[in-house]
Amino acid sequence: MLVTGANRGLGAALVEGLLARGAGTVYAAARDPRTAAHKDPRVVPLRLDVTDLASIRAVAERADDVDLLVNNAGVSGAGSLLTADPERARAEMETNYWGPVAMLRAFAPVLAARGGGAAVSVLSALSWAAMPGAGAYSASKAAAWSFTNTARAELREQGTLVVGVHLGFMDTDMVAHLDVPKVAAVDVADRILDAVAAGEEEVLADGPARALKEALAGPPKGLEI
Repeated sequence: MLVTGANRGLGAALVEGLLARGAGTVYAAARDPRTAAHKDPRVVPLRLDVTDLASIRAVAERADDVDLLVNNAGVSGAGSLLTADPERARAEMETNYWGPVAMLRAFAPVLAARGGGAAVSVLSALSWAAMPGAGAYSASKAAAWSFTNTARAELREQGTLVVGVHLGFMDTDMVAHLDVPKVAAVDVADRILDAVAAGEEEVLADGPARALKEALAGPPKGLEI
């Protein structure tokens, strides 16, 4: 089992959740593996930069027994696609979209060799929302959502379960500056692992995610927040 962005927030909660459910080995991947160190010997910290193909290949070779891949690593803050620095938006797309694409390309054969396994994409309710000032992040997550859907169809034949996870605001460093209701990372981790165990393909982790999913069937203005 491998979790990207495993050193904090949802990634760290997923590592703890996997250990609690009896995982034999959990690869905790982060840019600096020292930040993913754990007292439990079942946790194996790995150096991973999801924007670096050589880094991804090295991790896929090391973790060749993975049957669950969680693409959790992500960044935000690039801002509006109309007014903010386009280079920051490109960097956000590299991490939030191309990173998961490259990871799943590398690990799809590994999962197939393990009988199919599962791949989880941590997305966002902003995949669907129109939020002024967050266009770059929304676009990157919308692209990742689209990829998740096509990957699900493509990998079904090899028996790989592909799970898309959508949530609004989670109590992590990324949204610490926002004064809004937030779901706990440990609760989201539990919902993700429950979904994998049950063979479910989608997790709507909180109220905003459920509301925006419903709003997709309505007029575009209903997606503005």
